[in-house]
Amino acid sequence: MTQAMTQPKRLRRSTASGYARGDETRQRIIDAAIQLFGEHGFKDASTRDIAAAAGVNAPALQYYFENKEGLYKACAEYITDDLQARYAPSMKHAKNVLKNHTDVEALIDAYLLMQATTLDSVLVQPHLSRGRLIGRELAGESPQIASEMLRKKMKEPINKLLLSLLARIMHTRPNEPITRIRMLTLKGMVLAFYYPPGACMELLGWKEIDADKGAMIKASVQEQTRTLLMSWHEAGMRKDAA
Repeated sequence: MTQAMTQPKRLRRSTASGYARGDETRQRIIDAAIQLFGEHGFKDASTRDIAAAAGVNAPALQYYFENKEGLYKACAEYITDDLQARYAPSMKHAKNVLKNHTDVEALIDAYLLMQATTLDSVLVQPHLSRGRLIGRELAGESPQIASEMLRKKMKEPINKLLLSLLARIMHTRPNEPITRIRMLTLKGMVLAFYYPPGACMELLGWKEIDADKGAMIKASVQEQTRTLLMSWHEAGMRKDAA
């Protein structure tokens, strides 16, 4: 399966040209596939169910994506491209702050802006389904295609920026274990809300995370993050003064 997934057949219609032509049917299939792959995993999400959810017949999937593996790869490419566009403003802002500002409030605000982008990308449909799809990959339940694309194109540059911001806030260095541990701590607050699928909603007693509930989660996570960042900053200041 791994080899087949890494070397899929040539698509009859390229991803780039499909996006450029704004192919509504193709996008509808991708949207349905992301939702079902996220809910059921690669193995248990059938092409028949995906086609039905997209309102097309089964041959349409073959026409656009050749096979199930090709469809999954197209979903991974779409998620990666979409996240790159979403993160571009907050990443640009973070780089500017690191270059031109030393004020802790500016540094914390830049960190929170990047975190807000992450929260917006995983809390509200259809983004929640994307987070579930990636979460299943990380848990070994689906081929690691989207997570690998995101690692190379998104995770590595984002982590570099977040570590740089944290180090400046905390008066540490990006490569110090405490900086990396605390970044993982902050990421864990977000991770709890999209993997495993449905776990947070079961605990909260919710059937779904709509816009209002997503906003509530976002506000709570950001409030806790700001408190922690300021606390770590003050501890770093005391350590420097000692």
